[in-house]
Amino acid sequence: MSDVVKLAVDSRGIALVTMEERVHKNTFSRPLVDGLRATFAELGRRTDVRVVVLTGYENYFCCGGNKEELLAMNEGRMRFTDMDFYDLLLRCELPVVSAMQGHGIGGGLVFGCTADVIVMANEAIYCTKFMRYGFTPGFGATCIIPKKFGEVLASEMLFTASNYSGGQLRERGAPMRIVPKKDVLAVAMGMAAELADKPLVSLKLLKRQLTAKLREELRDAVSAELRMQETTFHLPEVRERIEGLF
Repeated sequence: MSDVVKLAVDSRGIALVTMEERVHKNTFSRPLVDGLRATFAELGRRTDVRVVVLTGYENYFCCGGNKEELLAMNEGRMRFTDMDFYDLLLRCELPVVSAMQGHGIGGGLVFGCTADVIVMANEAIYCTKFMRYGFTPGFGATCIIPKKFGEVLASEMLFTASNYSGGQLRERGAPMRIVPKKDVLAVAMGMAAELADKPLVSLKLLKRQLTAKLREELRDAVSAELRMQETTFHLPEVRERIEGLF
C-alpha cells in the first residue's frame, strides 16, 4: 500500500481514497502518481467496492505538475501522457466522486474533474494554470474543463489562467456541488452512499455508457494538446516563467 495514497473501504462498499503527499503538497510527484495507479489497480481487483470517493488533505486536493516535471517537458524529456494517469478516474469501472476539499490547480483540477460526481469547497482555489507559464493546456483540459464548467466560463479559465474560489465559480454558474470546505467530504460521502445502494452491475454499465463519448473526445483532445505543446513548451519565455513562478 502507498504511503501517500491511503485507501479505506467501509461496510457499504464505499472506498475512500485520500491523497496525502505532504512533501510536494499533492503535486504530481512520482510517489503520488505511483500510489494512485496502484490504488486504482487494487480497486479494479476488489469485489467489495461499489463507489470510490477521492479526496486530498487539509488545503490541498491536487495541485498539478511540479517544477521538475515542467522543466522536463520544457526540455523535451517527457510529456504529460508519460505518467499514464490523466484518465485514471475515467478508466475506473466504478463511479468516482471527487471530494475536492482543497485547492485544485492545473492538471490537478482537470484530474479531479474527470470524476463522475464533483463536490468543491467555497474557500478553495481552482484554476487551469497552464497559460500562466506560457504553454498551452494539457492533461485533457481543453476537453474536460468545457464539459464540466460550460464553454463560456471554461474559455475564460483556460485563457486567463486566473484563480477562482469555489464560491466565485458557483456565482458564475458552475453546475457541480460547491459547499463550505468543512462539509465537502460529508456531502461527497452522502452522495456516494446513494450510489452504493444500487446494484454493482448497473453502476458499472451506467458508468461505461455515460463516459464512452467523453473518453473518445478526451483521446482526440489529448492528441491535439500534445501537438500544441510540442511548440509552446519550447518557447524561450516558458522556462523563464517556470523558474520565476516556482
